[in-house]
Amino acid sequence: MVRTGTTGAVILAAGESRRFGSPKQLAMLGDRTLLEHVLELAWRIGLRPVVAVVPIWLSRPASADAGLGWVRNANPERGLSHSLRLGLGALPPHSTGAMILLGDQPLVEETHLRAILAARGQRPIIATLSQGLAMPPLLLERAAFALADSLSGDVGLRGLLREQGDRVTGIALAQPARDVDVPDDLERLGPAGGA
Repeated sequence: MVRTGTTGAVILAAGESRRFGSPKQLAMLGDRTLLEHVLELAWRIGLRPVVAVVPIWLSRPASADAGLGWVRNANPERGLSHSLRLGLGALPPHSTGAMILLGDQPLVEETHLRAILAARGQRPIIATLSQGLAMPPLLLERAAFALADSLSGDVGLRGLLREQGDRVTGIALAQPARDVDVPDDLERLGPAGGA
């Protein structure tokens, strides 16, 4: 399938960090914040534009690419689904798809994201498949963006991936991408994230 336009990234990082106890967006892993790790990964694999959906108080990183879209979510209590709609809505019309990344998954492997990109063409959703479950990171083709309009609350894409199973290509990952939900999760990643 020949594609014109670009594949963007939507990084969901507007959560309230209740379980973590302080803003996860500012938590350090090595010499960078969790969010900076995810931003750099998106740029490294060539996703453009990159849109980060963040809390209203979060300042744009000084190291950020000039093309970074910085979308402030004034209503994080509406959950991940609201952030997803904000992020998809911020992509320009020429974006053919969007890689959905979570701001608290700083160590997703570049090779896994490239495998998701390489699987494009048959179905409108390409998701990580781990232990039989479809989950982020994932890619939505533009034809699937409107599916986000039916979501509500903090369930994100889980329900959507179940309901749209016949429209999802799964890319196997032996170990799920590790989320940082509590401080112990961050400690387990190590001082430099294993890098």
